[in-house]
Amino acid sequence: MRKISLILCATLLLGLLSCNSNKTTPAVTAEKVEPQAGSIVYFQLDSVVKHYDMFNDLSSELDVKAEKIDKDLQGRQRRLQNDAKDFQNKIDKGLLTRAEAEEKQQVLVNRQNELQNYIAEKQQEMAEEQAVLLNKVMDAITTYLKNLNEEKHFSAIIANSVLVGDPNLDITEQIIEGLNNEYTKNKKKGTVKEAEEETTASE
Repeated sequence: MRKISLILCATLLLGLLSCNSNKTTPAVTAEKVEPQAGSIVYFQLDSVVKHYDMFNDLSSELDVKAEKIDKDLQGRQRRLQNDAKDFQNKIDKGLLTRAEAEEKQQVLVNRQNELQNYIAEKQQEMAEEQAVLLNKVMDAITTYLKNLNEEKHFSAIIANSVLVGDPNLDITEQIIEGLNNEYTKNKKKGTVKEAEEETTASE
């Protein structure tokens, strides 16, 4: 889930020279103008997702789970490999009868098939969780944009479709700030609710 975002920043510096004095007036950075109702605004979706705290928190949780699964799979593979080596060593030394060798070989084959099925199952599980994560993030972003537009009344909000545009119509930073503020408030509400439920359960 690695994303590469290109952030294009344009800064307009106006240098004003005073003709009546030899002093140079400091450069002034142009202030960003708030888009008006009816404007067609745009934002960089990859940048919004990358800096969205909800996405980063959920991704961290998923990374922890993926790491645990990976360690579990490595352990299972290592044990199977060790048992296979031990089996081959006994074969080489003539420590097993033909019947015993066939039986143990079949056991190893079955374990290998079970491991492959287990790996496929875990891969599918992680793929589903990743899809759910992205759906949650996109649903939160879409809901926020709908609420934002009810307040701002833009004609359209475009994502990642503007190659060159007026920087004043780029609301990427506004969306990131708004999403993170909303997410922080919801997290606090959730924490308080959980604490209240724990208190009620203990009484």
